[in-house]
Amino acid sequence: MASTASPYGLKAVNELGGLPYSGSTRQFLIDPAGYAVNIFNGSIVALNTSGYLNIVTTNGDASTPFPAGTIGVFVGCSYVNAQGQVIYAQYYPAGTTGVVTASVIDDDRAVFQVQSAGIVTQAALGANVFLNAVQSTSTGSAITGNSTSNVVAGSGAITTGGAFRVVGFVNMQGFSVVGDNYTDILVKFNPGAHSYSNATGI
Repeated sequence: MASTASPYGLKAVNELGGLPYSGSTRQFLIDPAGYAVNIFNGSIVALNTSGYLNIVTTNGDASTPFPAGTIGVFVGCSYVNAQGQVIYAQYYPAGTTGVVTASVIDDDRAVFQVQSAGIVTQAALGANVFLNAVQSTSTGSAITGNSTSNVVAGSGAITTGGAFRVVGFVNMQGFSVVGDNYTDILVKFNPGAHSYSNATGI
């Protein structure tokens, strides 16, 4: 069970309403001059004013909401290395130059599995949560390529000002159940926290 902290970012599991997640993504470009931050699989990303993809560096609470260009969750990229080989990568290594095409789950109705930073009880169902810490070039593993972002524990579940709504629990015996020390929960982007559900342009 989730008795130890082992965060893995956000992983799509289905659509709101229960339809299976089909694996669909949309392609976006990362600055060809070289973006200076690692972007790991499972990281939340946004479009900047130049039309390129950046990692989100706010935690999504009421005082530091996600930027208007927040577009979804990064799940890998492709680029051409110095030897002319096409690389399909689990994560974007900081400073990679040239044409880098990122794959992003941009469906604002997608439901994601994510680990909390502590205990989440049944009472948090329907509450809002946000990232436990801001994402950075080190919120992930260059070995696995996966994000290590998580969300706040149950005491941080609130009724206003959170980027995500708690819509369920993983509840898988042997993996995680409600009330585990590091509960795995199911969340979706709240309206306004995702570019497709807010009325603010970039």
